[in-house]
Amino acid sequence: MNAITLTLLIFGIMLGLMALRVPISIAMFAAGGIGYVMQTGWAPFSSFINTQAFARFASYDLSVIPLFILMGHFATQGGISKALFQFAASIMRHFKGGLAMASVLASAAFGAICGSSVATAATITSVALPEMKRHGYSGRLSTATLAAGGTLGILIPPSVPLVIYAILTEQNIAKLFAAAMVPGLIAMLGYITAIAIYVRLVPGQAPEVDTDSEGVTLRAAFAVMPIIIIFLLVFGGIYGGYFTPTEGAAVGAAATFVAALFKRELTWSKLLRCFYATAESSAMIFLIFIGADLMNSALALTQVPNQLAEVVGSWGLQPLMVVTAILLFYVVLGAVMDELSMLLLTIPIFFPMVMALDFGMPKESVAIWFGIMVLMTVGFGLLAPPVGLNVYVVNSMAKDVPISESYRGVVPFLISDALRTALLLFFPGISLWLVKYIS
Repeated sequence: MNAITLTLLIFGIMLGLMALRVPISIAMFAAGGIGYVMQTGWAPFSSFINTQAFARFASYDLSVIPLFILMGHFATQGGISKALFQFAASIMRHFKGGLAMASVLASAAFGAICGSSVATAATITSVALPEMKRHGYSGRLSTATLAAGGTLGILIPPSVPLVIYAILTEQNIAKLFAAAMVPGLIAMLGYITAIAIYVRLVPGQAPEVDTDSEGVTLRAAFAVMPIIIIFLLVFGGIYGGYFTPTEGAAVGAAATFVAALFKRELTWSKLLRCFYATAESSAMIFLIFIGADLMNSALALTQVPNQLAEVVGSWGLQPLMVVTAILLFYVVLGAVMDELSMLLLTIPIFFPMVMALDFGMPKESVAIWFGIMVLMTVGFGLLAPPVGLNVYVVNSMAKDVPISESYRGVVPFLISDALRTALLLFFPGISLWLVKYIS
């Protein structure tokens, strides 16, 4: 069997198992295992699994993932999201669509201490959706806004997908977080602008103003101070050189735990739920790591990824055209895969290809910029049909809203995503602006 046929067989087995609803980690492990055994035999496969599992899980850098996840669960169970939304609503009360805009602001702030898109969407939805319904917002606008706002959970640091990208490509996590700051803020402002335009072009989606919302008060401002302090503590410590990103994640988790205790909403059962949920999420991610490692090793043995990189290089295409094609592939792949699986499966293939191209920038800058571009496209996949994981999560919490309405509602946000991605693609300096200040 030639290399191309074997590669197609490996991908065919993986996609077939996924179609049968086999978990993605097991699908990748089975496909990679079959491909590996067919090329090397059982003994080398057994040896590889034995050494690779330990090498992967013994990595100190991987500990940052469960720590940031735990930080997010403390924030979720500690009632911090309610204070964020109330403060954001008091700021935006005089604008048409103000509560929808407040949901985006609250999602961005919550994402700054969470790092998970789905967790951000679900948490802010539980607080904001009843209020938006009570004020007369349409189900279409409400669910679409909350689904889009949830993507800010991974676009604004700390971001679990960005951490995984840094580990896979051996890049500096602090620099990647810095590079994501400005694009994340652009995403937030783009969503607010999309809401402002949408509620004026499509009548009946939102009330004129939220006149019965409470204005900004000292109590509301004081309630969000813990979030500000945690953000400054974590990222100020990282960029000030006081601790590493992994240590920063530990400090952030501890600080969020203390803030949740002061809110007096973190019961013993909620505390246990934080640790259980963190263990479940971390186990899922680590299993995907092992499955992707095996799959990528099997593909590497075929030499097809290297041959593909050579073929693409021989075409003489402009580097931006190659990156554009990769990003479009991510949009399509997002219809059948979650963001973590996409990164773990494709980055080992696409990253060397991109690094071999000449963008007129230092290689480290190319690696960081490409990581931000991939992150932006992953966010796009969380909204776009037919899957749109965030849309499913939010719509499941709004049972009276047809999912078709939610998909119609995300169109303005997808347009905003497309414009932002194009802006960052053609102007890499936007992503790299803050990076130059980090040694």
